[in-house]
Amino acid sequence: MKVFSVVGVSGSGKTTAIEVIIKELSRRGYSVGSVKEIHYEQFTMDKPGTDTNRHRQAGSKLIAARGLYETDLLFGERLSMDKILKFYDHDFVILEGVTDFVVPKLLCVRSKQEIEERIDPTVFALSGVIAKYLDRYEGLPVFDPLKDAQKLADYIEARVPRVLPNIPNPG
Repeated sequence: MKVFSVVGVSGSGKTTAIEVIIKELSRRGYSVGSVKEIHYEQFTMDKPGTDTNRHRQAGSKLIAARGLYETDLLFGERLSMDKILKFYDHDFVILEGVTDFVVPKLLCVRSKQEIEERIDPTVFALSGVIAKYLDRYEGLPVFDPLKDAQKLADYIEARVPRVLPNIPNPG
């Protein structure tokens, strides 16, 4: 399994890049999973008053909501990425907005200033709005996912290694 994260500020092009990458990798025959990090403190899928919420309030630590077309597992805690990835058996897993897990990162930015504020040694390429202005930055390629989907997927295939055991990010 190859795992990488697409990171950057809101509005930088993360979700667009991920959509394009998922479509292109899937077109190539790969199975693709994804994880969306949600940074809103009040976020919950389990709304007060629902049956699943009543299960949680009664003490259930894991709740499965099984519908006709999907099954959702609701944990009453924040899981580590190591634990989350155990649920995946895919060729690629793309993490959106996950910064606390040491994997290669595609950094989506709008400006050189954002690059300088967010770049770290795990960044293997750049994408997002910045692709309108740059094609390289200090040796890193810059991809416009809407124009360069195949090149971006080629680069990901070549550069993203199989997942290694996680080493906690000191930052």
